[in-house]
Amino acid sequence: MAGRSSPTVRRRRLSKELRQLRRDSGKTREQVADFVGCSPVTITRIESAQTAGTVPIVARMLEFYGVKGKRYDVLLTLCREARKRGWWHQYSGSIPEWFEVYVGLEEEASEILTYESEAVPGLLQTEGYMRAMLLADIRLPADEEIDRQVSLRRKRQERMTSADAPKMWAVLNEAVIRREVGGPATMIEQLEHIATMSRLNHINIVVLPYSAGAHPSMDGPCNVLRFPEPADPDVVYVQYRRGSIYLEDAAEVDAYVDLFDHLRSRALSPDESRALMESVAAQLV
Repeated sequence: MAGRSSPTVRRRRLSKELRQLRRDSGKTREQVADFVGCSPVTITRIESAQTAGTVPIVARMLEFYGVKGKRYDVLLTLCREARKRGWWHQYSGSIPEWFEVYVGLEEEASEILTYESEAVPGLLQTEGYMRAMLLADIRLPADEEIDRQVSLRRKRQERMTSADAPKMWAVLNEAVIRREVGGPATMIEQLEHIATMSRLNHINIVVLPYSAGAHPSMDGPCNVLRFPEPADPDVVYVQYRRGSIYLEDAAEVDAYVDLFDHLRSRALSPDESRALMESVAAQLV
């Protein structure tokens, strides 16, 4: 994972450190804000990772908490790194802020666990499939906007075949591979691409068959992101139509990991999954 650094992950780590420092000090956000010379809302935004805070503000916060020496330098460096702009910021006008956060977290993740109930995960989509999905949106985007969305998704995909690619486990509901998106040719290409990606050493893709019956994730998809540094705890990402939820509480994350393990245990093996995809593709010819 050397060399992979995301400002989003740094901002998240900084917020965690500053939040803990304030709690250890026994001070309120209002007291911190009075000392720093800003509003309590600013402190709240920094502690919740909505913003990294400026270097002068963070420096004053550290002074208030009595942080000195090496730790002071480390946290200010973390603040500077958190304020950098990731490559995904060039797409800011095309994606909602809550998804920008996800892309920033995904950029540094060392492992991705994903369950999809209806559509192929973005990291595994072909361009034809992407465009068909975007054109199916009831708020039909302009051609230029579709191109930008495709560009963003393809840029995210580059990491999956890079030297520092994250490990990936994807469980796909059988509906994902049977739903004909974009017509037979597009879907055949998509199924072939999934099969190809599933043969890479760091990627495992399995299908949860209809025969598995009822299961505990019938309410929708979810992702679990894991990171290379112990200072960056796992995070669960659950997306819905107009937003998303991020879960970081250890008990909640563990519950989703258990859920994913359960789905994985009921899915077909990787070889059986590829065979099913080949069978579905053959029926589309």
